[in-house]
Amino acid sequence: MTTLTNAQPGLVRRILGSPPARILILGFVLLLMMGLNEDVMKSFAALPFKAVQHILALCIAGIAVYLGFAHFVERREATELSTSGMGRELGIGLLVGAGLYTVCELVLMALGIYRINGLNALTYMIPAIAMALSSSVFEELLFRGVLFRAVETWFGSWVAMVVSALVFGLSHLMNPEATLEGALFIAVEAGILLAATVMLTRRLWLGIGFHMAWNYTQSAIFSGIVSGNEPQQGLIRSTVKGPDWLTGGNFGVESSVLALTVCTATGIVMLVMAVKRGNIVPPIWKRTAAER
Repeated sequence: MTTLTNAQPGLVRRILGSPPARILILGFVLLLMMGLNEDVMKSFAALPFKAVQHILALCIAGIAVYLGFAHFVERREATELSTSGMGRELGIGLLVGAGLYTVCELVLMALGIYRINGLNALTYMIPAIAMALSSSVFEELLFRGVLFRAVETWFGSWVAMVVSALVFGLSHLMNPEATLEGALFIAVEAGILLAATVMLTRRLWLGIGFHMAWNYTQSAIFSGIVSGNEPQQGLIRSTVKGPDWLTGGNFGVESSVLALTVCTATGIVMLVMAVKRGNIVPPIWKRTAAER
């Protein structure tokens, strides 16, 4: 009896801290919080400053939940969210995300496909802040923090990249103007790039910064369609006329060969850097006892 009593807490903790439980429990909680984000943005659609405040509070709560699960359930330090170097990685991610999206639009301008008709007031750039915060923080916590890390624990970095990329891409099929082509484009271009940010830094901040800046630049500055969602007016009033393979059609630039090219190429560069740094985790059956 004594043996069973002492062994049970260890067994329960191992089960709760296992990769499948991490996906089911932590993933489910974060999904619920993402639903709250959607409700907040709809409720405060006419009050963008209020929306930003509430979404920021939810993002902080989401990070706290993630850290709490790591500390109390998995009994580990969540180094992927450590604050050391956070500002630098977040800043680089913001610059890369904004830069890559701007490159896509500059190409469309050069081809005469994206035409600037005028500028709106700067206040038009405020509503997209809530969307960019919500999507970047919660999607990175869920798809890279929970799913990627859980799969990587057992099957290694390469399988984790493929699985997280596919699930991330296909999750966009729930968006209003979603297409299978657009979802697959996101799986390749964004799924590879965002997984590469984790493999390169072993942290989430670079990916959060990239994700945030890409979505914000797309909506708040260029008034573009974000992953098949309703287009919102941002800073630039524009007209877009051209073939879907260049514009992305009703799904947005993410479903274009431009985004596929620039984002996938950037992701591959980061993967090569991650390999050179020795940051690739092999599957569990190829690791030594010390590596586990």
